[in-house]
Amino acid sequence: MISDPVFYLLAVPAVILVGLSKGGFGGSISLLGVPMMALAISPVTAAGIMLPILIVMDVVGLMAWRGSFDRRVLWLILPASVVGVGLGFFTATMVSADGTRLLIGILCLAFGLNWFVFARHLTQARKPGRLSGIFWGVVSGFTSFATHAGGPPFQVYVMPLRLVPAVYAGTTVIFFAVTNAVKLVPYFLLGQFSAANLTTSAILLPLAPLATLAGVWLVRRTKPERFYLISYALLIPVGLKLVYDAVISLAAP
Repeated sequence: MISDPVFYLLAVPAVILVGLSKGGFGGSISLLGVPMMALAISPVTAAGIMLPILIVMDVVGLMAWRGSFDRRVLWLILPASVVGVGLGFFTATMVSADGTRLLIGILCLAFGLNWFVFARHLTQARKPGRLSGIFWGVVSGFTSFATHAGGPPFQVYVMPLRLVPAVYAGTTVIFFAVTNAVKLVPYFLLGQFSAANLTTSAILLPLAPLATLAGVWLVRRTKPERFYLISYALLIPVGLKLVYDAVISLAAP
């Protein structure tokens, strides 16, 4: 079990933000989960701690949004996501902790800046494309396996479709529920479910259903524009910190 109080000062808001996103509110703020924890511990350890918590959130989300999803989108991207998880597993030993930290940081910066500059101004919906769905599904599965950061590539594909909020939330929940379930076996084989990691997950677990249900409640009652602004703004400093730490460590003799 992790006993460092600094870790919990970061982990508690991280789990809450991820839960809100799992409930359908706040888009890719789930991307903040591992990066925030990675400010205090290894990103690999953070990913192992988060997965059981994500599974509980997925179950709550599935119950809350049952019946609301886009079949076409899931048919295109879910099989591709499973392929991406497989790629992540077979390349897991090739990426160092600093490399993973750098990847997360770049994702934070790229997605945060993309939202502020481009994505928030989009108004026209597009139709789901087959090749782009397969590509972004694979990328989402891969980054989800590595750092639970599958949200940005998923949203790059799905957000421009301009789905009804409830359908978008339900589609997202099903996609990541299946993806996270597939990740259980390779995470176990990689030793991510150590006693220390599982104990830490258990301490944070009570926050999971509460935060997820709060996200569901907010989707149904609140316009998320201001929350998006705050959430994506948080990606920038977190991304800068992770990139800085990774570059300094990789550049050290």
